[in-house]
Amino acid sequence: MTRLVFDIETVGMPFESFDGVQQQYLMKFVEQEGTLESRARKREEIIQLLNLNATTAQVVAIGMLNVESRKGRVYYQSPEKEQWYSEDRRIEFESGSEREILEKFWEAVRPYSQFVTFNGRGFDCPFLMLRSAIHGIKPTRNLMPYRYDSKIHCDLLDQLTFYGAVRKFNLDFCCKAFAIESPKSHGITGLDVGTLFAQGKHRDIALYCFDDVRATAELYQRWKEFLSFE
Repeated sequence: MTRLVFDIETVGMPFESFDGVQQQYLMKFVEQEGTLESRARKREEIIQLLNLNATTAQVVAIGMLNVESRKGRVYYQSPEKEQWYSEDRRIEFESGSEREILEKFWEAVRPYSQFVTFNGRGFDCPFLMLRSAIHGIKPTRNLMPYRYDSKIHCDLLDQLTFYGAVRKFNLDFCCKAFAIESPKSHGITGLDVGTLFAQGKHRDIALYCFDDVRATAELYQRWKEFLSFE
């Protein structure tokens, strides 16, 4: 079995990029707030959450790791064409437009028999498939197969909650519970990605994305060893 761990980073589109009707739709609940201050907070909250939906955001990084070879790649957005490697040369980083990194991702995932994610069913997979469709790109693999069979897609959030039987915790919390170095331990969180992108710190986003992949891979090994009965 060939297994691939992957994770994405996303950034919301500028609010000004939406037309008047779209802006009105996005802000339709703002007027329900009682005060000007609460309306301003609600507006800011909505803008901050634009990165969670494929119709209002874009993919800025896709990190991947081959479970067997421990080699990986990160495709990330940058106006500069770049290709570089981690210090041990096991991880390749390559820049491109959103369309280019999506096309490269779908080509890279073709040979794998299993995909491993953390909350991939709830976020990464539908996001990738929808953004690809928006760009007119046909996915090479169905990342959203039957939920209750982890043979094709092992979503660790599903596995560690036994498909919703117990409370959900985020990747950072789960890593700390299993004594795995959290990707947040280097001072960057998913909330910082939008700011980093605006500042042109594309490499920082790529490195952070791979930290998420590394942590997910380590968590997968713990699940595989102690909680998988396949």
